Parts: sequence; C-alpha cells; structure tokens
Amino acid sequence: MPAPASPGPASPAEPPSGTPIGRVEQIAAAEQVATAEQIARVALVVGTTAGGTGTHVRMLAAGFAERGSDVSVLGPSSADAAFGFGAVAGVTFSPVEFGDRPRLGDAVALLRLRRLLRSGIDVVHAHGLRAGALTVLAFGGRRRRARGRRRSGLVVTVHNAPPVGGGVRSLVYRLLERVVARGADLVLCVSPDLEARMRTAGARQVGHAIVPAADAGAMPTSDLSAAARPMVLAVGRLAAQKDFGTLLDAASRWRDLDPPPLLAIAGDGPLAAKLRAQAASLGVEAAFLGQRGDVSDLLATATVFVLPSRWEGQPLILQEALRAGAAIVATRVGGIPDLVGGDAAVLVRPGDAQALAAAVRAVLTEPPLAARLRAAAAIRGAALPTAADAIGAALAAYADALRQPHHHGQPHHHSG
Repeated sequence: MPAPASPGPASPAEPPSGTPIGRVEQIAAAEQVATAEQIARVALVVGTTAGGTGTHVRMLAAGFAERGSDVSVLGPSSADAAFGFGAVAGVTFSPVEFGDRPRLGDAVALLRLRRLLRSGIDVVHAHGLRAGALTVLAFGGRRRRARGRRRSGLVVTVHNAPPVGGGVRSLVYRLLERVVARGADLVLCVSPDLEARMRTAGARQVGHAIVPAADAGAMPTSDLSAAARPMVLAVGRLAAQKDFGTLLDAASRWRDLDPPPLLAIAGDGPLAAKLRAQAASLGVEAAFLGQRGDVSDLLATATVFVLPSRWEGQPLILQEALRAGAAIVATRVGGIPDLVGGDAAVLVRPGDAQALAAAVRAVLTEPPLAARLRAAAAIRGAALPTAADAIGAALAAYADALRQPHHHGQPHHHSG
C-alpha cells in the first residue's frame, strides 16, 4: 500500500494559492464602491440550520449592523433559537416557518416572506438553495415592475452539495438549483464544484463566497490536553455528510500502534448511537465528547486532526485547524483542496477507510511529515480571510448585483 505523499515545505513569502486569500485587496477596494452604493437596508434569509450556515449569517448580520445598515434576518424560529439573530445589536428577526424539504405549509411561508420583503430593502441575501428558491418565488415579478426607484438586488449563497445517491432528493435539489439560477442576480458558492453546477443550471452571474471561521478566543483547557498518548481528533455533526463511520473503520486498522492513539470525536447529531455501537463492534476505543466549548484547545493538543467528510464547502472547523497549526488529514472533496492547497494536509479519497488509515498512520509515525504539515497549516491559517474580509466581500457583491441589468443573458463570472 503506497504511503501518502509527503507535502513539500511552504514559503511564507507568498500567500497560499487556491484560496480567496489573494482577493483581499480587491475586496477592500470593492467595499468602498459598495459603501458608495449606500446599501442601507439588508435582509438575510436563512433556513433550518445547525452548523456553519447559521454562524455565517449571524456574522454577516452583526457586521452589517456595525457598519450602520438596517439589518433583518428572516427564517424559522428554530434558527433564531440556535443562533440568536434577534439578540444581535441593530438586527431584527422575523420568523418565517419552513423546513429543509418542501411541504404544504410552504405556501404560507411564501406569502409571509413576500409581505416582509415588500419594499424599501436594498439587497436580499438568501442562504442555502431552499431559502434561496423560496425567496426567488416570493419576489415573483415585483422587481421587474419597479419603476422610478431602484429595485432590490437578490443574492443567494449555495452552501451545500447535492445529496448522495440520486432519487427524489436529488431531483428536488436540481429543481431548486434552476429556480435560484434563473431568479437571482448573483449566486455565490462555497466551492468550485458548486460554482460549476450553478453555471450549468443557467445562473447569469456566479461568484465565490467567503465563509471564514470566527476568530479564536480564549478557551478553557481541555481535559484531554494532558493525555499521555497520541490523540486523533475529529470535530463535526454526527451525520452522514461527515462520514465518521469510515473514520471508525480506519481506526480499527491502526490499533497495532504502540501506544495506541485515542480517537476523540467532538460533536452531536442523529448518528450518535449508531456510531457508538459501530465503535464497540470494531473494538475501537473512541471518546465521543459531545458539543465542546474548547475546540481550539483540542486542536492545539491533537496529534492529528481528521476531516473524513463526503463533501464540504469551506468547513469552518478546517479553517480553525489550519489556524491552530494542526497536522491535517482530510478528504479531497468540495472546497477542501482549495483551503489546504498542496502542502497543508494529506488528502485521500472519500469513503476509503484503508487510504484514510494509511494517511493517519503516516502522520503518527513520521515526525518529519507531521512537522511539515503543522508548519504549512500555520502559514496557510495565518493568511485565511477574516470576518471583516467576508463582510467586505458581501457588500461588494451586493453593489455588483445592484448594478446588473435584470434580464437573462449569458452567464458570466463574478470575481469577488
């Protein structure tokens, strides 16, 4: 079995390639244009979310409010309960109840959304295909009928990939893609594969979304920080997308190491019981940590950080791992290769337990490889875009969307 390729050294003199890092100067200049456009009122539409999308929307809402915009967030009450949009200074939250799948109640949600977006809003920014499609339908033909005043701009960010395996859910996803592509002024995507999909669906303007992790604050010391043996850390929702089942299969293949590493998985989710049972059946010693407030500390003390996902956009936890200078093993999917470049992680195929086990084993047993990974990650992490960069990029995108003629022309690329 071939060992994973050892990454070469990274040069600190140049910003890493393959990420939004090189766009920071463009963002700063474009934000000045956006300010000149006087984007005074912004509505953010969000669906049901338990992860990075909600965190991102809250960050944008707070940033816009700090810059003096009138900000409203529209979405299910469960999203506000999870992320506290209405508790942010200068932000109002209005409930619009809809789920992650189409249902009969969507007609009521559509009418309420249409009323809330009736007039006076400069830009509406929906997050996720489900929220985006509802917003497009809520707008209907109203913008085309606007006369004597500037119409509202409509921006949609696509945060997630289509479901694996086809079937009805995949058909629904493709339908939502087409609705968003044909109705939004600008579609932002978290990874190149999603950008390509939206262009194929007919979006007239497609750009790259910047979704940064929050700046790390002071965290309590982890109770695992003094462990006497290596720790393999994974963090994420215990759901199918994260594919922790493959990680457990991989862990069963490195039990011969001395001392045996401890596999620690931080997070909660619907597969918690199933994953615990799988670990027990495989004889894998795994610590299921639940939700943690000391992830930064866990990353700093982990011997290896593993992200075995089937798909990711710009995973916040991976950005945190880069900033922590962790030795990273991840899957080559979605936006992960762009985030880590060619040297800040060992990348393997998704769903391949043997390759994942070999990569983790290499990092655990080859100190020079681990040291190179840590150094490259730290350099990469230090150059990642910040929350301020993401807010500036969003404002620049809004100004760009407002300048676009509202008609279906040839799709083109947005560089912001």
